[in-house]
Amino acid sequence: MQLSAEIYDERLTAPRSWWVITGLIGIAGGLILLPLGPLPMLGGLIGAAALAAVAVSSYGSARIRVVADSLVAGDARLPLSALGTPEALDPAEARAWRSHKADPRAFMLLRSYVPTAVRVPVADEQDPTPYLYLSTRNPEGLAAALQVSPSGGASRP
Repeated sequence: MQLSAEIYDERLTAPRSWWVITGLIGIAGGLILLPLGPLPMLGGLIGAAALAAVAVSSYGSARIRVVADSLVAGDARLPLSALGTPEALDPAEARAWRSHKADPRAFMLLRSYVPTAVRVPVADEQDPTPYLYLSTRNPEGLAAALQVSPSGGASRP
């Protein structure tokens, strides 16, 4: 049995400033319950911080992987053979594809705190999705990984 080699792996973690905000939300939860006494204040602090941390962690757990012959981006899993030539987007072009150039049928793994992205056309005629928009901190690396053939050779035609 041959194990599939992972070609690219990226987790779109939330920025550090969001974790600071999580702490501030915890403090706010504690202050709201302060008039009820020290024990409810502590419960509010811990509860609000925990809920905020779960929200930030789940939003920041989006992952993009190219494994052997498929792309796994969030909940989507597509074979590389169903994808066209990827296009690395700089911040200005990525913003354009997030806004006025966007197609509502496209699959978007969008994280607002990541300024760059990759746009990958879907070549499968049966799929109504015109392209994938994937936020990434390394657009050139992801585009290069998507062009690697399943057999491990150079790029696809």
